[in-house]
Amino acid sequence: MATTRIGVIGGSGLYQIDGLQGAEWVSVDSPWGAPSDQILTGTLEGVPMAFLPRHGRGHVHAPSEVPYRANIDALKRLGVTDVISVSACGSFREEMAPGHFVIVDQFIDRTRARPGSFFGTGCVAHVSIAHPTCALLSTAAEESARAAGITVHRGGTYLAMEGPQFSTLAESRMYRDQWGADVIGMTNMPEARLAREAELCYASVAMVTDYDSWHPDHGEVDIATIVATLGANADNARALLRGLPSRLGPGRAPCPHGCDRALDHAILTAPEHRDPALVARLDAVAGRVL
Repeated sequence: MATTRIGVIGGSGLYQIDGLQGAEWVSVDSPWGAPSDQILTGTLEGVPMAFLPRHGRGHVHAPSEVPYRANIDALKRLGVTDVISVSACGSFREEMAPGHFVIVDQFIDRTRARPGSFFGTGCVAHVSIAHPTCALLSTAAEESARAAGITVHRGGTYLAMEGPQFSTLAESRMYRDQWGADVIGMTNMPEARLAREAELCYASVAMVTDYDSWHPDHGEVDIATIVATLGANADNARALLRGLPSRLGPGRAPCPHGCDRALDHAILTAPEHRDPALVARLDAVAGRVL
């Protein structure tokens, strides 16, 4: 049986995790550029973990400038099998209130300025993201949240916008009323796409900070209010993360949903026509099938 290694990508307000044994910040070289920061490695209840602050310590990377490919590649190189994405979000639903967590299961991608795939000319591949998150990993996150006393909603559609500005009122109303989105953020895409291409189980924990701008009683997004909510959300996120190792365990069976086999039939370019330079960059992401 393979070994579980949990990767955590921390969003706004979450720049480290506590309680790791043998904690060490390590640098990981990636052919896709430098990751957002060094990666904090260690073990928790005997399970190896790797924590990467998405925006870097000190919050230095804007959402559009996060090196998403390098981040996923670096986690894969460290042997990560399961990625928990933690991110701040706005809510389009009254019942998904500030301070609540949403276990996302669908995405609408409105980003436009970010490389969205590891593959391209010289090595073409198509993976399915009909179900872009791993149900098994999402269940572990949900159970851990409930055990920590966090109000959590299972299932929700995350509208990924480019940013860095927040939505206009017209956009907010459209996303909520016409498109059926539940929460909005700036960072889960193309992250979820890339995790699937890298054959990693991926779960998204969206931490609600505000009601975006659609809510008639709350008006426009107030960054001061968001920052105040981030602190409490980050404490809850750390509590959720502490409960994951006991639920996932040190031994890892094949993913029942096939996340770890996403590339089995995805690569279409014939071997003799593959670009050696691109294939070399894909050694961690797609080495299993290449």
